[in-house]
Amino acid sequence: MLPPETIAAIADELAAAGRDRTTVPLVTARHPGMTVEDAYAVQHAWRRRAVDAGRRPVGRKIGLTSKVMQAATGIDEPDYGAIFDDMVFENGSVIEHARFSNVRIEVELAFVLDAPVDGPHATVLDVLRATEYVVPALEILSSRIELEGRTIVDTISDNAAMGGMVYGGNPVRPGEVDLRWVSALLYRQGTIEESGVAAAVLNHPAMGVAWLANKLAQHGDRLEAGELVLAGSFTRPIWIQPGDTVLADFRDLGTITCRFT
Repeated sequence: MLPPETIAAIADELAAAGRDRTTVPLVTARHPGMTVEDAYAVQHAWRRRAVDAGRRPVGRKIGLTSKVMQAATGIDEPDYGAIFDDMVFENGSVIEHARFSNVRIEVELAFVLDAPVDGPHATVLDVLRATEYVVPALEILSSRIELEGRTIVDTISDNAAMGGMVYGGNPVRPGEVDLRWVSALLYRQGTIEESGVAAAVLNHPAMGVAWLANKLAQHGDRLEAGELVLAGSFTRPIWIQPGDTVLADFRDLGTITCRFT
């Protein structure tokens, strides 16, 4: 693994990029032997700095769980990142575009847990038993590392490109609907840009949460009761500019909208 001082230096650099709303060069270009485990070490160091600065963790995000997202990024394995309370926006929010970098939007489902989920052998059934309700969500992607040539190692180091999330619509108990068939239409400025169905996430969106629980177990961690988990996008990301209004229509699960200023 990279030396601890190098891990700390990269975490500090990314924390500064987040504060300054800038981007930094690819970490893999500067550290060619860097591994996925190094990248998670950077992310965990960055997360500790955020907690020490007074930010409150409220959950996790899972990325790159669908074929459309893997094709869009050129990365062929899932990853995860942290969600803090200042990243969460309610339905209808007006959001400052400039607080993010390389701003894009994805359509997801969020799981709100009522019980812990332990790996390394967590299953879809374990996740469904532990889930209080599922709610429609939009993820706001924000990359503090330049996009061109980015690898899974760069993305993980950058908190899996997590910028923020918007939640809303109609929360449902996991047994009330077939989550595989939850679908959404994504509009920008009133024009449909993307559509998708939740089964694109590893055949069932709860499978993404199970993957996360098993991955966290490798790092001595677990999903806790009360955590909010973004299960992964089932549409390609769309680019967002200042002034854009976004709306996601989840049919029976309602709509989510936000505007970027």
